[in-house]
Amino acid sequence: MSEPRHSTVAHGIDRRPEAWSAPAALDRVGTLGLAVGLGGAALLVLGFFVAREELFRAYLVGYTYWLGIALGSLALALLYHLTGGQWGTVARRPLEAASRTLPALLVLFVPLLFGLDAIYEWAHEEVVAEDAILLHKSPYLNAGAWTLRAAVYFAVWIGLALALNRWSARQDREPSVGVIVRMRRLAAPGLVLYVLSITFAAMDWLMSVDGHWYSTIYGVWLLGGHGVSALAFLILLAGFLSRRAPLDAVIRKVHFHDWGKLLLAFTLLWTYFSLSQFLIIWSGNVPEEVLWYQYRLHGGWEAVGLALALLHFALPFLLLLSRDLKRDVKLLAPVAALLLVMHWVDYFWNVMPAYSHADFALHWLDLVAPIALGGLWLWLFVRELKKRPLLPVGDPNLEEVFEHGSH
Repeated sequence: MSEPRHSTVAHGIDRRPEAWSAPAALDRVGTLGLAVGLGGAALLVLGFFVAREELFRAYLVGYTYWLGIALGSLALALLYHLTGGQWGTVARRPLEAASRTLPALLVLFVPLLFGLDAIYEWAHEEVVAEDAILLHKSPYLNAGAWTLRAAVYFAVWIGLALALNRWSARQDREPSVGVIVRMRRLAAPGLVLYVLSITFAAMDWLMSVDGHWYSTIYGVWLLGGHGVSALAFLILLAGFLSRRAPLDAVIRKVHFHDWGKLLLAFTLLWTYFSLSQFLIIWSGNVPEEVLWYQYRLHGGWEAVGLALALLHFALPFLLLLSRDLKRDVKLLAPVAALLLVMHWVDYFWNVMPAYSHADFALHWLDLVAPIALGGLWLWLFVRELKKRPLLPVGDPNLEEVFEHGSH
């Protein structure tokens, strides 16, 4: 590839792509992720033979959790191109790298197709035939339609990610106003498509675990969670990179402050959707709806719900109100890590009581699946992040990043 025309030190900024290569320490992170992923995958194979149903249920929770980080990153990248702001200029390359893992996540989605009968009641024809509600929903909730819709969702997500990443790479080689306009024009319809596809995916993959239950706010609950997990992951990654060249000279307290404010906003958004759904359903007291919460407020599951209220909202909310905490990555990173862990607990609490109405249950595969998939995803992410400079060297706002970071 020929050297970009702008690969010079301009206005004190080195715009050569090679000047912003990923640090070697990322290789060790990727290698560790691969080792954990492969070891976990071996345990998942074992789980297929000794606990097939538990395997697929745990896989669903772990898979949707890590997919949410990739999709949340794509949405944040689109949001940046729509609204601008220095918070996104430094974050662009990690967000884009996460979005480029979507084709691999499509491959990792395939195992779910072989476990529909273990996950969903509506996948059993004999059950549907004797259940009036499931029979009424059967034109929509059936294996063929479910698989077709999943293909459409991934086509939308991967299409948006490929277009955005292609133009971002082109901006590095040939910076021009036209590329910026294209990315901005993609952002608005892209976010609309993201919201619509996530709404239907939430109904298909998670809400339909209980085929009798429904909530019109479930899709935006999932959307808010995507923002929380993607920002929490970004903060942890930025904390890692801010201690190593070349980004140690770029990422400053003000950047963590910006990301911390966004993390607070999405935490409040997640809480608003979760609480609104609970209040509306509980006060409505419709049997098909309220039973969903009845299962989750008894038999030990209520302790998990209380933990979510305290550790996914109350404690992070109080801590993130502090300006000093948001500007200190040593204090902000533990909050981000807590939210990442509790967000998996949120998925777990939403899905697993459908299979264990009586008492709380935690299977060993419930822990192995997210760890195994997380290791593989982290390895994929590191590979993608290393393919491009850590900063968008063709971005005209890059100079403002350095000025912004000096305050």
